[in-house]
Amino acid sequence: MLTSFRGKLAVSLAALASGLAAPSMAQAQDDDSGVTVSANAALTTDYRFRGVSLSGGDPAIQGGVDVAHDSGFYVGTWASSIDGGDAYGEMELDIYGGWSGTVAEGVTVDVGLLYYLYPTEELGLDTDYWEPYASVGFNLGPAEATVGAAYAWEQDSLGGEDNLYVYTDLGVGIPSTPVSLSAHLGYTDGVLAPPLLAGEGDDSGLDWSLGASVTSGILEIGVAYVGVEGPSIDGFTDDAIVGTITASF
Repeated sequence: MLTSFRGKLAVSLAALASGLAAPSMAQAQDDDSGVTVSANAALTTDYRFRGVSLSGGDPAIQGGVDVAHDSGFYVGTWASSIDGGDAYGEMELDIYGGWSGTVAEGVTVDVGLLYYLYPTEELGLDTDYWEPYASVGFNLGPAEATVGAAYAWEQDSLGGEDNLYVYTDLGVGIPSTPVSLSAHLGYTDGVLAPPLLAGEGDDSGLDWSLGASVTSGILEIGVAYVGVEGPSIDGFTDDAIVGTITASF
């Protein structure tokens, strides 16, 4: 998600179809500098972040750009339309950087730092926050597995609270076809837990998803079933079937 953290553990369909975070991206490399630039644009029927809808259950436009070096270091940015009201506005903008590389045969590591911004918020509140992340990926023949974690320390934008997210992703490509299958299970402990966001007192909860995607050229089309623990609020924490079409450049 380059496969960076956009990363960001968002459970949009684009993320599900490729494992977690951003979809596979076409790459343009400067052979002399060792720098690779990649980009993507997507239309999803619902922007789900760790199972919770940030677009009010409505479609969202998304896209990002990554710049990576042969050394494994990368930086990138990703944005999505949201339904955040006056407090968060109509746009989420993520900026991140880190290092990703192979540490053993079939084993990759990705570590970095992500900054969430809401540049169109109208109340002047402190809504932006930081979140370091780390994951380990395993190549299991035609299948891939990832385990990871992200931790947002106590920050004013989180009400002085912290948040821990741990997850695992499984993905497999069906041989001799353009079809891939994926599964995701995540657990949140803290201020961003789905039950707590839905008005319940529990500050922990699970999210999950099952998805499939088809790739043709620069396009990827996918569908996924997404669910979370806690109260079911329509267009927010209800289970949903999410569809996404992504173009990679």
